[in-house]
Amino acid sequence: MEEEKKEAHQENNNLISLKKPLRCIVKLGGAAITCKNEIEKINEENLEIVSSHLRESMMIVSSSSEKVLGMDWSKRPGVSEISISSDDYNDQSLLDFNNFIIVHGAGSFGHFQASQSGVHKGGLQLPIVKAGFVATRISVTSLNLEIVRALAREGIPSIGMPPFASGWSTCDRKIASAGVSQVVEVVDSGFVPVLHGDAVLDDLQGCTILSGDVIIRHLAELLKPQYVVFLTDVYGVYDRPPTDPGAVLLREIAVDDDGNWSIVKPTLQNMNKQVEITVAAHDTTGGMVTKISEAAVIAKLGIDVYIVKVNCLR
Repeated sequence: MEEEKKEAHQENNNLISLKKPLRCIVKLGGAAITCKNEIEKINEENLEIVSSHLRESMMIVSSSSEKVLGMDWSKRPGVSEISISSDDYNDQSLLDFNNFIIVHGAGSFGHFQASQSGVHKGGLQLPIVKAGFVATRISVTSLNLEIVRALAREGIPSIGMPPFASGWSTCDRKIASAGVSQVVEVVDSGFVPVLHGDAVLDDLQGCTILSGDVIIRHLAELLKPQYVVFLTDVYGVYDRPPTDPGAVLLREIAVDDDGNWSIVKPTLQNMNKQVEITVAAHDTTGGMVTKISEAAVIAKLGIDVYIVKVNCLR
């Protein structure tokens, strides 16, 4: 039965294709768009900056004087009225968004609920795990909505696509099924899908946490974007935690056919030195460890991968 599911899954993947090439998959790191040490707090400044930069990157024709016509028509705190004029949108057909997919991390949303209940370890038969599963999904989907709204305010036609509700699941914490065809349909229709790390069902252990970095790798394997960008709260990958004295920014990393990676720039004094990585105690998806390993798999496909700081996007 399991082999039949794998064969059917592979057959469906082979039928997936976009009408035009995918330009970019962007990962909004949870630490960059939320205040990761304060539970369920969004970094409003960074989210506004990255939404504006993404709009600039997505536009084929852009002008500094061009009026941004937002798509969030719902009431917001501090906004006295909602004004919509169809005439304002008549020229929007002159604007064209390149093919983009956005995936965001959870940051201070979801990780606390998942780690406290052990959702990533499975065991849905346990009341605490089932409650944690629900709590985790409430948290991450609330963040997804706020990110979609921020993008929409910049005129980006964003569609939230929580993986659990879009057909993504795992088996032994590895992707067993994925709603990629839905993502393709959304992109082909002229929208920007916005996915995220999510609590999903697992065929073997009942449930787990599916990392946004793993989702990006899977999408990259199937859809072959021109490049993948990881936006973080630091300038990139360092040889040790960037807060440590003497930490060195690794400007270029090469990945060979075997998946092994090596530092190209800069030349370090001790080339055998391993990159030191720390992961927050409440992070259930592996933090930078997962990011680097998934980025290496993507790079092995011949896709350039950039890991940069949020406010450095151009």
